[in-house]
Amino acid sequence: MKKLRVCGANDTFGALNLILDVLEGNCAGFISAPEVNGVLPEVFLPEEVADDVGLIVESSGSSGSPKQIELSVAALRHSATASLARLGGPGQWLLALTPQFIAGVNVLTRSVLSDSQPVIMNTQVPFTTEAFVRGASLMEGERRYTSLVPAQLQRIAAEVDSDAFLFSTLRKFDAILVGGQAADFALVESLRAKGINIILSYGMAETSGGCVYDGVALDGVAIKIVDGLIEISGPVVANGLGGSYLSNDLGEMVDGKLKVLGRADRVIVSGGLKVSLERVEEAALTIAGVEEVAACAVESEWGQSVGIVYSGSPEVSFEQLTEAISPAAKARKVLRVEALPRLSSGKPDLVACSKLLAD
Repeated sequence: MKKLRVCGANDTFGALNLILDVLEGNCAGFISAPEVNGVLPEVFLPEEVADDVGLIVESSGSSGSPKQIELSVAALRHSATASLARLGGPGQWLLALTPQFIAGVNVLTRSVLSDSQPVIMNTQVPFTTEAFVRGASLMEGERRYTSLVPAQLQRIAAEVDSDAFLFSTLRKFDAILVGGQAADFALVESLRAKGINIILSYGMAETSGGCVYDGVALDGVAIKIVDGLIEISGPVVANGLGGSYLSNDLGEMVDGKLKVLGRADRVIVSGGLKVSLERVEEAALTIAGVEEVAACAVESEWGQSVGIVYSGSPEVSFEQLTEAISPAAKARKVLRVEALPRLSSGKPDLVACSKLLAD
């Protein structure tokens, strides 16, 4: 058995030291939600865990309750070393994501295995482009990396054409990983055309985070489509899953690369027609005036229909969704907010969005 150490997400240096001890086999670890008044939140965890446990991580719970997942030291190491090999070698990382979840954990793990001190942003306050640039300006590594969620990338991209220093800063990164949810592909392509190296990452806590970069699995990882769902196998898979994980994500292989089509549980049937809520979000983001959007199911005479929560201009019309997708994608209820409710991981809180539409 191995002792389990707990560290709050707001103690990022403590989290970095915890990851170092985990990788050396000195203990197992869990990075909890932030401390409040010096007290860690109550979490039901054992004092000791099996020797094959390196880290217990929580899923982000964007569409339901989070769950605790056990990752071995070997899985964490393989994920990090395969990532660094794909990116071009060890480098210095900028931590822009909370270490409470796997994407932030991976930044710290890759930093330890790169033998490089990461630059740590304050992830307990709202992300700003100014803070990102300030953190990036402190980086001194020959190779530079960071990991973002799409909402952070979108905020940065909104200022890139008007801020020459921001543009120069972004081009200094050897790679900017973007994952956690579907990104605006048109936005990503526009940044790539400017010489900014954006890499779309796919994975989840059960696969030690991102293990597919731009549709290509990392070394040692295999992808298979089973009844339309994406299955990932290899040494990055969490304990207790038998070496493979069948996700709830729909996908297909196109020219040897994985194309993620969206979550199976985010497909509704409206008037007898299937509609992907993620496809609705993707199309809505192309509409002028839409800054952020979350599509949810709302009850209607059609069984289920599309409801939209968005931030942006009050003059936005979503009628063109019926042309871009199908008549079943017509938004039956639209709610404009100043900002989408978000989880501490940075993902939209879909449960909270659904409640707003139900009110």
